[in-house]
Amino acid sequence: MSTARVEVLPAEPTHQHIVRRTTEACRLAKEAAGAAAEGIATSSSSLLNSLRQRERELDTIDMEIDSAVTSVITEVEPNSARELLACMKFMISLERIGDLLLSFANSASAAAGRIDSDDTRDLTHMATILEKMLTDVGDAFSARDVGKAVSVLRADSEIDRLRNLIFLRHIENPENIARQGSLQIIFMTQALERAGDHAKNLAEEVCHFVSGHTVRHVLRTYDKPLEQMFIDYLRHREEH
Repeated sequence: MSTARVEVLPAEPTHQHIVRRTTEACRLAKEAAGAAAEGIATSSSSLLNSLRQRERELDTIDMEIDSAVTSVITEVEPNSARELLACMKFMISLERIGDLLLSFANSASAAAGRIDSDDTRDLTHMATILEKMLTDVGDAFSARDVGKAVSVLRADSEIDRLRNLIFLRHIENPENIARQGSLQIIFMTQALERAGDHAKNLAEEVCHFVSGHTVRHVLRTYDKPLEQMFIDYLRHREEH
C-alpha cells in the first residue's frame, strides 16, 4: 500500500482570484473582437456565432467579480481596495463590449450577402483596431503599464475616422449609389465605435489606477517630444 503524500495546494486568495479573472476577461474580449474581425472579413457564420458564447462567459465573470469584490473589499488594505475597484470598473466595460460585439454579429448575420467590399474592408479594420486596443489594455492592466494604456487612447481616433467614412457612404451618400443593408451596416459600425469607447475607458482606468492622476495629467506627460521624454528618463535614472 502506497504511503506517498499528496500535496494540497493552498486556495488562491480572493483578491488574487479577482485580478486573475479580470485578466481572463480582457483576453476573452480581445478574442471576441478578433473573431468579429475575421468573421466579417471571411463571411464566416461560425466565427460570428462564437461571439454569443464569449458574451455569456463575460457575463459570468462580471457576476462573479461583482459578488467577490462586495464580500472582500472591506477586508483589504487601501491599495488593494483600489485595485479591486479597478477590476469592477473593468468588468463593467468588458461586459458591455461583449454585448456590443454580439450585437455586431447579429447585424452581420442579418446583412449576410449584402455587405459590399468597401464596408467589409472598413468594418474589418475597425474590429482589428479594437482587438489591438483590447490586447494592449489587457497588457497595460497586467503590467501596470501607463505607456501602453496611452497608446490605446490614441488608437480610438482611427476607429472614429472609419466610422465617419462608413456613415458618409450610407447616410450622406454623395455619389447617390444604391446600397444594400445600410441599416444593419450602420448598427455594426455603431457597435464597434461604442466598443472602442469602452476600450478607451479601460485605458483611462489603467492610467488613473497606476499613476494616481487623471488622464489629462498623464497625457500632458506623454505629449512631450520624444527628445524631452528621453531627457526626463535620463534625469529620473540619475536621481534613483
